[in-house]
Amino acid sequence: MIDTTERLVSHLQASRQGAAAPICAIDTEADSLHRYRESLCLIQFAVRGASVLIDPLVIEDLSALGSYLSEATVWMHGADYDMTMFKRQFAALPPVIYDTQIGARLLGVRRFGLGDLVRQYFGVELSKSSQKADWGKRPLSPKMIEYALNDVNYLLEMGDIIVAALKTHGRYEWFEESCAAARQRVLDRDDSKEEMWRIQGSGKLERFGLVCLRALWQWRDAEAKAWDRPSFMVTPNRELLAWSADLATRKNISLPHHFRPDRVKRFRAAIAAVETLPESDWPQRLPGKRRKLDRDFERKLDALIQTREQVAAALDIDGSLIAPRSVLEGLVADDANPAEVLLKWQRECLGLAD
Repeated sequence: MIDTTERLVSHLQASRQGAAAPICAIDTEADSLHRYRESLCLIQFAVRGASVLIDPLVIEDLSALGSYLSEATVWMHGADYDMTMFKRQFAALPPVIYDTQIGARLLGVRRFGLGDLVRQYFGVELSKSSQKADWGKRPLSPKMIEYALNDVNYLLEMGDIIVAALKTHGRYEWFEESCAAARQRVLDRDDSKEEMWRIQGSGKLERFGLVCLRALWQWRDAEAKAWDRPSFMVTPNRELLAWSADLATRKNISLPHHFRPDRVKRFRAAIAAVETLPESDWPQRLPGKRRKLDRDFERKLDALIQTREQVAAALDIDGSLIAPRSVLEGLVADDANPAEVLLKWQRECLGLAD
């Protein structure tokens, strides 16, 4: 465990191994299942021949790691979450990030979790015992340390295997393009949403249901913050949606029996405050795309889906990798240009190349 700035600097210098552009494997652990405000709790770091744990909770200055990564090629697995954590920590991402999950899927692997790939490529069964552990606690148990290190122990060698197979199949350029696009999506993503209360499923609510949902989301957020627990531990999203729908139709709500009286009181106060809001302060429904689903649309969509499935079958990959149905619908409806929603290799597969 690297737990001081001095040890971090020393290890990173040794990890360069004389290379101008270092190569490493990275994974992260956070405490999102245990705290209100998610924190980066652990960084797993590997170069060839050495894997270590870096403790961001006690290291005062992580800038040496940020500098190292600004020049590095980094291997990750299922990299979206880890990239998001690093963007938040360093306000930047490494210039090249390769994702073993993307590579495996482009090879036609259907079970592409890290444990699945380690079993497939190395014949090793990884323990899942610490999957939901509290990574903000110290000291880490031996099982947690083993679990964390295994997240990076195999990535570099696995990357070699995947890259060799991708080149054999003529798909290495697809991999590079897909990884670069995934990195760019994280950089472009707005992490400061002003309307986080518009959770999945809220689009079905009318305006009064939306104002109820906003009030309940804010109530839940305040409860979670005071309790220092994730918001889902107060109540899940599906419950907020159900309560909002019931309130919109003036139905009575039965709250869980385990809610303390003071929590129930604050819930009732939040709902009472909604009743006093003028309609001009109610949220607007977000406009949805209305497509004319006529026979011509369906015919063109079916033809495009059939082309996708034929190509996917020939390549032995999941058709959604070439294009998800929602993207195909947008193309048929002329809502988007292929170059805006598909990568070059995806357009070539569908016969939509420039």
